Amino acid sequence: MSSRLEKLLFSVSLIDKVSGPAGKIAAQIDQLNRRATQGFAQVGVGAAGLFSTGYALSSILSPAIEMDRALGEVKSLGVADSALKQLEKTALSFSTRYGESATDFVRSSYDIQSAIAGLTGNELSKFTQASGVLAKATKSDTGTITDYMGTMYGIFQNTANQMGKAEWVQMLAGQTASAVQMFKTTGSEMAASFANLGAEAQSHGVAMNEQMAILGTLQATMSGSEAGTKYKSFLAGVGKAQAELGLRFTDSQGKLLPMVDILQKIQSKYGEIDTVAESDALRKAFGTKEAVGLIKLLSQNVEGLAGNISALGSLNGMDKAMEMADAMVDPWERLGAVGEAVKTVFGRVMQPVLVPLANSLISGGEAIVRWTELFPNLTRVIGIGTLVVFGLVAAVSAFSLATGVAGMAMAGWHSILLVGRTALLLFNAALWANPITWVVGGVLLLGAALAGLVIYWDKVQAALAKSVVFQLLRLAVQGLTASLSFLWDGLGMIIDGWKLLFDLFGVTTVFNNVLTLFQAIGTVIGAVASAIGWLIQKVWQATNLFAGFLKTVADNGLIQSIAGLFGGDNSLNLNQKVEQERDAMNQVAGRISGDRLNAVPTGGLMQQISNATHNKGTTVEKMEIHTNQPVNGFLLADELALA
Repeated sequence: MSSRLEKLLFSVSLIDKVSGPAGKIAAQIDQLNRRATQGFAQVGVGAAGLFSTGYALSSILSPAIEMDRALGEVKSLGVADSALKQLEKTALSFSTRYGESATDFVRSSYDIQSAIAGLTGNELSKFTQASGVLAKATKSDTGTITDYMGTMYGIFQNTANQMGKAEWVQMLAGQTASAVQMFKTTGSEMAASFANLGAEAQSHGVAMNEQMAILGTLQATMSGSEAGTKYKSFLAGVGKAQAELGLRFTDSQGKLLPMVDILQKIQSKYGEIDTVAESDALRKAFGTKEAVGLIKLLSQNVEGLAGNISALGSLNGMDKAMEMADAMVDPWERLGAVGEAVKTVFGRVMQPVLVPLANSLISGGEAIVRWTELFPNLTRVIGIGTLVVFGLVAAVSAFSLATGVAGMAMAGWHSILLVGRTALLLFNAALWANPITWVVGGVLLLGAALAGLVIYWDKVQAALAKSVVFQLLRLAVQGLTASLSFLWDGLGMIIDGWKLLFDLFGVTTVFNNVLTLFQAIGTVIGAVASAIGWLIQKVWQATNLFAGFLKTVADNGLIQSIAGLFGGDNSLNLNQKVEQERDAMNQVAGRISGDRLNAVPTGGLMQQISNATHNKGTTVEKMEIHTNQPVNGFLLADELALA
């Protein structure tokens, strides 16, 4: 057995021993990836299901849980359960009608209960409802109006107790909403004016509707807080002013007269108060310029002020406030509020069932915490086991991540190659569509044509000499030149004849003009003919000179070099041919060898040969390879090893 055949058999045996285990390893890796991917998918589906269930349950129970928390806060103030149930019912009704949050409604009742003590039965619900409706009607936040309700109750507590707190708060909401609409102000500004005024007007016996009309009129030219300050200054100096002015501003019982009566008495004495002296007198009487400013502003329309006071006093309910609030309702906000109300109701029904389950889970969690304290070693083992499980999951995840990244990298590389090929095609298309490309190509073709003319000049010259077309072209040029020359001679003879004729008749002037014209035409024709003849002669001379130059260059051996560059002998030597044949064999062997190592079956090459023998029942006794070239055993062994 030759040494080359022994090397070939050794290479085949080595490949067989390596391919079998490598195939098994590749199969195991693929199986691991499939199991990891399947596990991750199952974990993801299970986690998504749990998350969806928890999210849906939380979405349903969340409004009810928030409502329970808000009611618990109110209950901490000592509110009875019956009042809480009425409050919850009123909150849901208010929410669905005005598109506001029922939970915020209940939380606002906490502030009202804190500010107004002694609310019983449905009074807390009525106060909270009036505050919410007024806030909606006057474009104010609930907190501001809640504080306003507490301030107003503190000022008019006696009136509220006499009327009934529920009836009084509804009247307050209606009058405030009407004042906001009447004087183009806001609920926040009205609240600020009463906050600065305090109980000064109430202590003088001024009714609530009159106070609202005065403060609302002042807010036409100033803020609510400033209006409250001016009114307070006026009330502080009115007792002193009546003595200074000699006017009486109180009735027989010592109570302050209505503002309209006071203004009319001042006008009866000072008129329009449009002089500095009158203003100084009022300032001296009331003691402050703020009081004088109030008198001047209200005196401009005393009748209007009286009408506003009467209009506000006629309101006993909060119908006006509800009308204004209804006008500001957004149907989409109502839709959202209705959805929250429905979830609140369903959550309240589900809570009695879920709360015991939650308590059981809480008890179980407390037991686990207690066991961890009683059995620390068991807790440690469980913790370590949990870490081991998470570590294995992390390892498989990292392996799957690495293989995935490798696959993505290979896909990215193929994508880059595809993009590169596409870009090259687009570049070629753009290149051929560019006019500059054709210009450059034309220049290159012209250069190639000149090079070919240089190389094969002798053959071209001989071909031109034998060409009938070229000879006809040369004869045509010569005939054209002779024709032009004959035409010029004939034209000269005609001119001479006409000159003789004109001399005989004595018409020399006309002849001279015509002669000048014909001479000019003849000069142009002669110049053109001479130029054509000169150009033909020069081209022919230049061609002969160029041919002589080429012949000289050819004698010096440069033509062969140019011919070698533009299509001369490009034959390869023997070594290059051998390299080409070897490359061709390598390509054939590469196609036979297969694509990748992981494509090798798990049994190896010999196993596949054995399987083929057992399955097909075919025995190969003799195999002959016929080829025109001798087979290189070393190269074949190398190619099989690469497979």
